[in-house]
Amino acid sequence: MTRTVMTAALAIATALGTSAIAQERGGTLNFARYDGSRLIDPIYADRNPDIWMVGSLFDTLLRTSEDGNTIVGGLAESFDISDDGLTVTLTMQSNLQFSDGSTLDGEDILFSLKRARNPDLGPWAGMLGNIETVTEDSGTVTINLSQPDPTILAMLTTFNTAIVNKAVFDAAAGETDADRSATIFAAGGTGVGSGPFYMCGFEQGASMDFCANEHYWEIGDDGQTLPYVEGVHFEVIPDDATRVLKLQAGEVDAVEFVPFSRVAELEADVAINMNLFPSTRIIYSPINARETRADGSANPLNDVRVRQAINYATNKEALIGLVLQGAGQPMTAPLMSSATRLATEMDLYPYDLDRAKALIAEAGLEEGTTITLTTLAGSSDDATIFAALQQMWAPLGINLVVEQVDGATRGAKNRSGEFDIHTYGWVDDVNDPSQVTGWLGYTPVRHAVGTGWESDQFNALFEASGSEMDQAVRAAQYAEMQQIYADAAPLLFMYETPFAVAISAAIDGYVQTPLGANIFSRATVSR
Repeated sequence: MTRTVMTAALAIATALGTSAIAQERGGTLNFARYDGSRLIDPIYADRNPDIWMVGSLFDTLLRTSEDGNTIVGGLAESFDISDDGLTVTLTMQSNLQFSDGSTLDGEDILFSLKRARNPDLGPWAGMLGNIETVTEDSGTVTINLSQPDPTILAMLTTFNTAIVNKAVFDAAAGETDADRSATIFAAGGTGVGSGPFYMCGFEQGASMDFCANEHYWEIGDDGQTLPYVEGVHFEVIPDDATRVLKLQAGEVDAVEFVPFSRVAELEADVAINMNLFPSTRIIYSPINARETRADGSANPLNDVRVRQAINYATNKEALIGLVLQGAGQPMTAPLMSSATRLATEMDLYPYDLDRAKALIAEAGLEEGTTITLTTLAGSSDDATIFAALQQMWAPLGINLVVEQVDGATRGAKNRSGEFDIHTYGWVDDVNDPSQVTGWLGYTPVRHAVGTGWESDQFNALFEASGSEMDQAVRAAQYAEMQQIYADAAPLLFMYETPFAVAISAAIDGYVQTPLGANIFSRATVSR
């Protein structure tokens, strides 16, 4: 069910008439989401429900290929990096426009990359920390680096580097960048975006609408500009069963995060195409490693032996059978999926209840200690995980209780540290280990995904790897970081999983990439 997305060069060739086939156009794709977006601004997006929508509204200078492995042109039709690794040169496509028809030029690029690099704004600025200057002249963008950066091309494909309309931001009401951004996205409509769609409707927590950008640069198989559909309507339905029911009733065309317990049923339905898209998605649970809980009480999970014990007491194969119906594998690298570059394969906390009990005894954990697992309300997968862990950890004397919250509340608890353990997941946005490693382990980026864990040795290795152009040395640095992280166990390491997306047979061409991006621009509706 996948289709290769054309590179910029192929799109231009198609526009010149070298390939044109009949292609159905029009219609609206109705997409049921598990969670809603709050603010779809490239630099402020920090949750997958926001991040995965950015690519539909904004384009980046470079792109990652549909399989997640190759860097290709986007708004820039070609690119080059100097032999010394200090200069990136990009040649822009001509006649680029925003969704309101205004010209996308060098000022917009400089403005957008300046926002993306500002550490006082979004959480992702560190990924561009080596950029010293950005200049533009007659369609050529030159990026000078303060030191060689092995990740710079990959980072120029990420959502936070997407190009926004400087004039729209300058004209928006508000004293700060965040205020102006909020004003723009509350208003919606054309103008700010450079992607195949613009946001034309939004009801917080309920629905969102994308309309086709008639000024988009990329050309479809029929020689006309993408996208093929007139728009995409998103309906927020947190409850898994309700999402699936609406698909079966024909009320929506596609549903994401289908419970794996329903996969076989949907595969048997001739009106539905059940997709298991390859992914870099890992499911884990951050563990609060702080000395005290948010209420000031002693935190039993501050003891590394307790964190290691619950990892050993978790039967990952059993979880995969219960939750994924076998469609997954245990995490084998402590910081990333096995598909991520430089992942170190290891036997990551195999099930060993005796060892878990010994660690608990060594730590002196009091029998009947209560630990709270915060889960996503309406998620059947999370409900299954809780029930399984409650049984698995009972022999350790742990009384596991559940707290069910919505996605926004779970994210807020993660940021504030008001949790014991909570379900979570990660999908790479670039196929380079620096982003996920920075998020999950490097303190200055995200305080080790909110766990409160910190290692000076880990931080120093991560910083050194940021300028290491020798790939063998860089691989060794990442191997050491992964071992440090595995030993410290600031996460409950669980499993890797594909993206389960069920789609009406009336829809063709939709793809979710291994990096999580939703590609709606080549989807078609036949009904």
